[in-house]
Amino acid sequence: MPLPWVSVSEGVPYFVTATGEPWTPVGHNDSITWPSLDGLYRRRDVAAVDRYLDMLSRHGVTCLRVMLEYSESDNRRLESRVGQFNPALIQLWDDLFAKCQERNLRLLVTPFDTFWMWNRWNRHPYNKLNGGPCEDRSRLLLCPATRAAIKNRLAFAAQRWGGSGALFAWDLWNEIHPVHAGNSAGPFSDFITDLSTHLRDLETRLYGRTHPQTVSVFGPHMGLDSRILDCIFRHPCLDFASTHFYEEGTIDFPRNTVDPAIAAGRLMRAALAEIRDNRPFFDSEHGPIHTYKDHHRTLPEPFDDEYFRHMQWAHFASGGAGGGMRWPNRKPHVLTRGMHAAQSALARFLPLIDWRCYSRRNLNQEVRVADADVAVFASADPFQAILWLLRRDTVRSDGRLDPRAEPVTPQIEIPGMAPGRYHVTAWDTAAGKSRGEFEATHAGGGELRVTAPPFVRDIALAIRRAG
Repeated sequence: MPLPWVSVSEGVPYFVTATGEPWTPVGHNDSITWPSLDGLYRRRDVAAVDRYLDMLSRHGVTCLRVMLEYSESDNRRLESRVGQFNPALIQLWDDLFAKCQERNLRLLVTPFDTFWMWNRWNRHPYNKLNGGPCEDRSRLLLCPATRAAIKNRLAFAAQRWGGSGALFAWDLWNEIHPVHAGNSAGPFSDFITDLSTHLRDLETRLYGRTHPQTVSVFGPHMGLDSRILDCIFRHPCLDFASTHFYEEGTIDFPRNTVDPAIAAGRLMRAALAEIRDNRPFFDSEHGPIHTYKDHHRTLPEPFDDEYFRHMQWAHFASGGAGGGMRWPNRKPHVLTRGMHAAQSALARFLPLIDWRCYSRRNLNQEVRVADADVAVFASADPFQAILWLLRRDTVRSDGRLDPRAEPVTPQIEIPGMAPGRYHVTAWDTAAGKSRGEFEATHAGGGELRVTAPPFVRDIALAIRRAG
């Protein structure tokens, strides 16, 4: 049975399927060159890919972000020459879409691996020296002939795979940057409008509807020009916003598992404040990139698992759609079993909220916790709330939280909630199960007051008004 298409929910900053079911992107970045999917290339080990995708499905993963080509090597490009599409890659993508369809997995697709495209420009088929249209990589967004080639690639992908519900959305350009346009963000808006309109018109003509669209950006570079913020968060052609949380010193080079979570909560709040029309937002790349790429270190697995879980819940509880999408930055370049367990724990939490009507706002700074050593990450509307409480006073010398610390039970005050009786579920984010349920009553005229059950490291709360 075909997978129903996904679209942005009407009136709330989340996603819904064509059959009316809430849909949340729980997943990560993957690659056709990494061990998990590499077996699809020339169908060398299809069984291994089947096992991997089955495992993801069992863990509640709903979405993978994947690039149509990876220019780190010459044999994983979608086009061998401009307009000449690589049969081996076409077969790989045919297989991947079919396998995802069978397992209720969806793909967030971006057409170019812009990092390696830039760094190996001397080998790329779009380079004029290799018979391509573009004289210099600094004109990727400016050259009319290159623009035509980009639109042709998108058209090819839309015609071949765009009819599938396994396609969640298009990331029209990965990590858009002024260097792609002569060191200026000025051309961004017109570039996005042109690509978006071209793809939307084509999909409408072919299928009578369109997949959601976004454009991603390397988060630390958003401050280079205010026009970047305008395009990423407010461009009228885009359906949702996405950035890459690679904050220097906290997320990209973590020394403990708490500071990156606090950074993610701060970045989430700042991102949501930039959005004016209630469109969904999520971080589509994050991870210890500086640790891995520049220091050539893979984080110890127990540390990385906790770092991953903390980042995920900071993102989610602060109002993001899903828990963000990790770039592995590990050797081998795959997520750990602990990370997939954390994804499963988040997926099992999702039914505790009615996403069809959750018009949340970020309350990281407004919710009060009667314990200065507990960080709070929160979002709410008048009838529902999600809170994640994180200890920050028990960090051990290895950077992880102490599992033997004395538990705490802080009181929490949540503003803006409607009067009534509330059902509260306490959630163990490590075990992925309820730690208990209780009720709280709000008479109005102040904040909803809730006392957290005892917890040692962290706990999540799902709060819904009865009835």
